[in-house]
Amino acid sequence: MSKTVNGVEIDDTFAEAFGMSGTGIIITADTLKWARIAATVATGFGTSVIGCGAECGIDKELSPDETPDGRPGVRILIFGFSPDALIPQIRNRIGQCVLTSPGSACFSGLKAAQSLGLGKAPRYFGDGYQTSKKLGDSRYWRVPVMDGEFVIEEETGVTTEAVGGGNMLILGTDRAGLLQTAEEAVDAIAKIDDVITPFPGGIVRSGSKVGAKYAGMFASTNHAFCPTLRGTVKSELSADTLAVLEIVIDGLTSKSVADAMRAGLKAVTDTGAKRGVTRITAGNYGGKLGQHHYHLKDLI
Repeated sequence: MSKTVNGVEIDDTFAEAFGMSGTGIIITADTLKWARIAATVATGFGTSVIGCGAECGIDKELSPDETPDGRPGVRILIFGFSPDALIPQIRNRIGQCVLTSPGSACFSGLKAAQSLGLGKAPRYFGDGYQTSKKLGDSRYWRVPVMDGEFVIEEETGVTTEAVGGGNMLILGTDRAGLLQTAEEAVDAIAKIDDVITPFPGGIVRSGSKVGAKYAGMFASTNHAFCPTLRGTVKSELSADTLAVLEIVIDGLTSKSVADAMRAGLKAVTDTGAKRGVTRITAGNYGGKLGQHHYHLKDLI
């Protein structure tokens, strides 16, 4: 049975998420502004592995005393179906977006038993003039560029215990109020370490279902949650629901995804009802596809 919290109905259902591989990368620069610029560009076009090759986002900002080179930094997370799938994503995103950014440097952002190449490909941009130095157990590359040197660590850790696809669907009678509430939920989730919300601003309006009527389409619009199709198809929406927004969460661990969902749910139920939010549910496939099930009732 569903339950009601502060006027918001919580469905008795679960979010079904999938096992993934994930890595963390620290990007530093002379200022936090430029570290964030490099990180933002490097994680662009990283919403869904269905079409982007990887799911990416900024995990957190780092103060100078938290980074390897004592400068402001940002940690990004990149998720894919396997470690091998992450290799070209790291090579292209770091080589095209971080190497090119003024004053940038790049370091491992995850300690793990398994590792992936971080600087192994970008170092070749040095055209033979690159140099390396080993400090402790780590090797670093110095690549000459026009504003000095690009410093990059040779490897970063990767975990195969990551989770992708934690989610919640937020329903409401006022689109503006619904969006404001979803934004607050994303802000609450951002305070949890080791997770990202990879879609634009952390919010998805184009929730999808598996499969489609057209050949070659792996996913298509979740028609049961589209307000304009109510009355045409079997709908999940009440007559007064005007909009639905989804938040998708990826994390380095199952616990981090659960903590993020808990924070997001609390943010929605704390303020949502006064802005027209009526209900929270989640996307699943009957438990048949994803190994990780996050029951909403357990997270309230």
